[in-house]
Amino acid sequence: MEFKRLNVCMSGSAMSCEECLIIHPSCAWCAQEKFGSARTLTSRCDLRQNLQKRGCEAHHMESPSSSTTVVKSEPLSSKGSGPTQYDVIQIMPQKISLSLRPGDQTSFKVQVRQVEDYPVDLYYLMDLSLSMKDDLDTIRNLGTKLADEMRKLTSNFRLGFGSFVDKNMSPFSYTASKYQDNPCNGYKLFPSCVPSFGFRHLLSLTDKVDRFNEEVQKQMVSRNRDAPEGGFDAILQAAVCKERIGWRKEAFHLLVFATDDVPHLALDGKLGGLVQPHDGECHMNEKNEYSGSTKMDYPSLALLGEKLAENNIYLIFAVTKRLYVIYKNFTALIPGTTVEILDQDSKNIIQLIVNAYNNIRSKVELTVWDQPEELSLSFTATCQDGQPLPGLRKCADLKIGDTVSFNVSVDARGCPAPGTQQSFTIKPVGFKDRLEVSVDYRCDCGCTDQTQANSTHCSSIGQYTCGICRCDPGYLGARCECQEGEVGSMYLSACRQAEGMQICGGRGECSCNQCLCYESEFGKIYGTFCECDDFSCARHKGILCSGHGECHCGECKCHAGFIGDNCNCSTDTSSCVSDDGQICSGRGSCACGRCQCTEPGAFGDTCEKCPTCPDACGTKRECIECRLFSSGRLSDNQTCQRLCKDEIITVETLKTDDPNAVLCLYKTENECVMKFTYSEHANGMSVLTALKEPECGTAPDAMTVLLAVVGSILLVGIVLLAIWKLVITVHDRREFARFQSARSRARYEMASNPLYKQPISNDYVETNFSMYSKSYNGAAH
Repeated sequence: MEFKRLNVCMSGSAMSCEECLIIHPSCAWCAQEKFGSARTLTSRCDLRQNLQKRGCEAHHMESPSSSTTVVKSEPLSSKGSGPTQYDVIQIMPQKISLSLRPGDQTSFKVQVRQVEDYPVDLYYLMDLSLSMKDDLDTIRNLGTKLADEMRKLTSNFRLGFGSFVDKNMSPFSYTASKYQDNPCNGYKLFPSCVPSFGFRHLLSLTDKVDRFNEEVQKQMVSRNRDAPEGGFDAILQAAVCKERIGWRKEAFHLLVFATDDVPHLALDGKLGGLVQPHDGECHMNEKNEYSGSTKMDYPSLALLGEKLAENNIYLIFAVTKRLYVIYKNFTALIPGTTVEILDQDSKNIIQLIVNAYNNIRSKVELTVWDQPEELSLSFTATCQDGQPLPGLRKCADLKIGDTVSFNVSVDARGCPAPGTQQSFTIKPVGFKDRLEVSVDYRCDCGCTDQTQANSTHCSSIGQYTCGICRCDPGYLGARCECQEGEVGSMYLSACRQAEGMQICGGRGECSCNQCLCYESEFGKIYGTFCECDDFSCARHKGILCSGHGECHCGECKCHAGFIGDNCNCSTDTSSCVSDDGQICSGRGSCACGRCQCTEPGAFGDTCEKCPTCPDACGTKRECIECRLFSSGRLSDNQTCQRLCKDEIITVETLKTDDPNAVLCLYKTENECVMKFTYSEHANGMSVLTALKEPECGTAPDAMTVLLAVVGSILLVGIVLLAIWKLVITVHDRREFARFQSARSRARYEMASNPLYKQPISNDYVETNFSMYSKSYNGAAH
């Protein structure tokens, strides 16, 4: 039973060799003349090994496979400028050809290298509304200084200049007659300025940077009515007017967009009565001004991204700090863009451009153009660490000259109409280099070339092709030997799947030893006994096989990239990749394109949030080091900005009484202790609260320590001696008291005992007697 369930080739849906090949890439068709049973037309479609066991010779089998052929593969260049400037190659190979069988995946490898000293074209597009007056004053000598800095990065640098304000029409600008020549009329802070304009091209790209300074010196600011500017009109014209701007084909294209306010977007033009969408074309008049400013709406983000990518242009948003988040969101919608914070007076513009250039050159991201609907593509990136990253088509933190590779897997979901020529292009964002991929489909069988009309194999009333007969209308049977409508009892038993079951399962009629299945409004009924159909499979939200698979005899056969009983589960893991490149931040698994966090306490779209995880403090420590002290493993500015997006609050004294916050501390290189807390707010924001400076103790004086140790030893000795003396004294006093007590008892016994008499020695008696005699004699005299 298990074998039958897995053998999709025997499902009975294949009525020809071509249909067999589409079922599954493991299916093969046997075109051998004498093969199989005469009672079924589907037995010729089976697994290749099964056909061999059943007697089909290898040269009669039709089972094409997908293949990849490299057509052009020039080696990667190492340097961009110089004599070989126009032959620089940054992607390999350059042309390949794919031959695809539906469902049979094939793959190829793409290598990309950012060469050193590549030519750079930089077009500076500046907002000349009134609020940018101080910025205009700052950049009047920008050309020379910028060229000096950029020539440290490339020996071939060109610079251009353009400006914008907004559409010169109501309600975007002042249109009353008194403002026609001077929109600042009556404005006390700045009473004189030039009329408003949409976009004005002032200097084509040139290596004569002094001309940039001269053009900037001539400029004056203007004044518009509302806060948003018409900058997106200007960006699109600067991108598509290639000849006017002077973009070189063999150069790195940078478009710097400097502003201090938000842009108008598509549909804003309707406020002024502009209902015509932007056509994405160049509209520059003889004065090098945008002539469609008052005729068409502002461009959409999608159109802007398309034209920038089409012309290999990197867009750098140089905006003030309060606009950073808005323009950062734009970068997610427009490929090949980056955003940098501009000082209020543009003092940091040179460093900003250099940083943005280095940031852009540290990344490689592949895009796909003109992908046919029948194809499914998946990418695996191998960056500098050599580890494959499935689902990613981007590498970051690269150095100029590094080579990265991508493995591209291609799968055909179906076959287009015969004779259809298809191709698509893979190109790195901002590169002129591209890989052109041509595609042909292996949907036809070679045996059809030997088709015989009115063949004797088919009773001369049908075509013999690939081992089977295709009967003329009105005839049927393995050899077209029967006419429709012939019914006999001898045929009926062959049309029952088992004794006692309905003929053809109740879903067909028995004719000429075989079942002819009924038509159904729901789909196709097929099989030897009409037991199968293509509509009785599991559904998801009412859609058969979720729209990501084909129904074969009650079972969904999922397209590449999907699994599950109803094919509703995607195997793509790109949405589960966290900012650090790991699947679900290493704290969970990716199931159906969504992270399922397994680490206790982890949450977030990619399990990136986890205050209670053992590595939480270590992970956030690196962000504290790079954000506050520009040190540590992530001290590189681009890496720090990419991985450390949490809000960091610095305080003088750290409060640790918040039960929802985790206290973290670590020792710095200076033997100080840095403390911070990590918490997650209800709005999903991660907040780090850190001390402004690490806590550092004062190292003690060596002599003080020595004296303290000696003094402590002496003090301990004296204390021990005093304790010993006290113990001895107490002991002696107790012994003396005991002696006195014993002595007193002895005296009492001598004084009170009537039987006791003091002993008298002879010496004592004689002495007393002698003294008595002398006393007596003296008295006598």
